[in-house]
Order: sequence, then structure tokens, then C-alpha cells
Amino acid sequence: MAYLDNISVFVRVVELGGLSAAGRDMRLSPAVASNRIKELEKHLGVRLFNRTTRQLVPTEQGTVFYEGAKKILAAVDEAEAAIAALSGQPRGVIRVMAPLGLGRRMIASGIPSFHDQYPEIEVRLRLSDREVDMMKEGIDVAFRLGVLEDSSLRMRGIADCERVLAAAPGYIERRGMPEKPEDLVEAPHDCLLLRFPGAREYFWTLQTPEGPQKYQVAGPFDTDDGDVLTSWAIEGRGIINKPRFEIEGFLRDGRLKVVLPENPPVPVKLAALYPHKKYQDPKLRLLVDFMAERCQRMISEALAGR
Repeated sequence: MAYLDNISVFVRVVELGGLSAAGRDMRLSPAVASNRIKELEKHLGVRLFNRTTRQLVPTEQGTVFYEGAKKILAAVDEAEAAIAALSGQPRGVIRVMAPLGLGRRMIASGIPSFHDQYPEIEVRLRLSDREVDMMKEGIDVAFRLGVLEDSSLRMRGIADCERVLAAAPGYIERRGMPEKPEDLVEAPHDCLLLRFPGAREYFWTLQTPEGPQKYQVAGPFDTDDGDVLTSWAIEGRGIINKPRFEIEGFLRDGRLKVVLPENPPVPVKLAALYPHKKYQDPKLRLLVDFMAERCQRMISEALAGR
């Protein structure tokens, strides 16, 4: 098992680019992670990494070994999943990714209850509105809310989510209520945008009688945190484009008002994405089923009484 642990550390160092990041991910100190790499290099008789000022870069031998090491770990995971399926006692680690706002409210808040039911399963949660490479970063399942593109990942749809444009009454009083989608661009209005490196949606797609139309909106500032956008909108700083269930409470109490109700944004999908090979893993299916039911219930409760 020590050799397998060393391989696991090596793979995470390659994927995350450094000992500190890999150590944090695996709950090891940088010193312990470094010793694991040294033991592996001694066993193999080769140098696996070259050091740069910012990260560890695999040597040619390290790159070759990485490809084989991934297959070894995948085979072990599949064997453990098969045993868990036969024994009815799922155990092990699941690495989960979720958006910041939805992740805090729906996913993170449900993990303790999930662990109470399945105490042998460890859940390691990362929250970010950025889109990450699941395969590169070793994520087992990602909960995403957006317009999902085709990919090699398996998808479990959870909910189709209506979106709305919304702004504070103070903003509407000061800047006027847009009467048609073109007003967002031509007035122009301050549109509060979710942007980060690699983001694709640098425009808003609204529904019109002619079908979905893209509008190149803009605003004085943007952020990579969806909850910050909502806070700015409530302060009267501009118009947001959000899933309705996320802001229904603010619409109900009057802190926000729907803008262009006849031309809402195209809906988004809440889904769980995971590599195809993970589908047979019982612990992954248990987590996805648990969170899907929880998210559906919480969305329904948020929208109740509209």
C-alpha cells in the first residue's frame, strides 16, 4: 500500500502542478508529499520532476510513468467499486466540485447528512464558479449550473432552471425600465456579468418572438462570484441574469424586480457531470442520487408560492 500511496501522490503532483497543492488535496504536509516522491524516484531509479520557479514539471520519464500510473489507480478504483457493490458497504473518497452560491446552499449543507448515512465515504468539496478540467484535476463529480455543452463526460440532469433578468427598484427608478432587449445595449444599461478566465458566456441570450437572440451587454464591473453579482444588484448597481430560484426571495420581498419579463434569458440546466468510467462506482451513484433529490426539493421550496 505504501507504493500505491506514493503513486497516488505522484499523480496528484502532476495534475496540480506542485507539492503544496497535492498535499492539501490529499491532506498531507508538503514534507510528507515530497518524501513520497523521493521514495518513488528511488524505487524507479529515475528523476520524475524538474523544478521551475513556480511548479514541478514532469521529466520525460515522469510523463511516461504518469500515463501508466493513472491506469493503475483507475484499475484499483474499479476493483474497489466492484467489491463495494458486492458487499453493500461503499467506502472511499469522492472529490466534488460545485458553483460557489449553489454549492454553499445546496451541496455543502447536505454533505454532513450524507456522511451520517454513509460514514465510510469521505467527501472532499471544492467550490468555484470557474470551469475546471475535471480529468486534469481529478474531480470525480461536478455539479454545474449553466448551458452545458457536449463533452465526453456522462451527465445526470437534475433540473431545468428558469432564468430572469432583475434589478433593484432604485436602479429602475434612476435608469428606467428597459422595454425591449435592445435597450440593454443601446441605452446602455449597467449589466452585471459573471466573468472569469475561460468563461464562454460574454453575452446574454434572451428569448424573443424570433427565437433566442444574443445581446452583447456590458457593465462597469464584473466578478467570478455569482453571489457578489446578486449583492451588487440589490444595492442598485445594475441588472443581473440569474436562475429564478436563486433570487426568488428577493423578488418576493421587493428588493429586486423582474426586468423584460416577456424576454427572459434561455433556461439553464443543473446537472451532475462525471467521467463515464465512474458510473459503476456505488459511492458516486449514492452521492449523485442524494444531491439530486436534495437540490430538486430545495429548488421547489424556493419557488413555492410564486
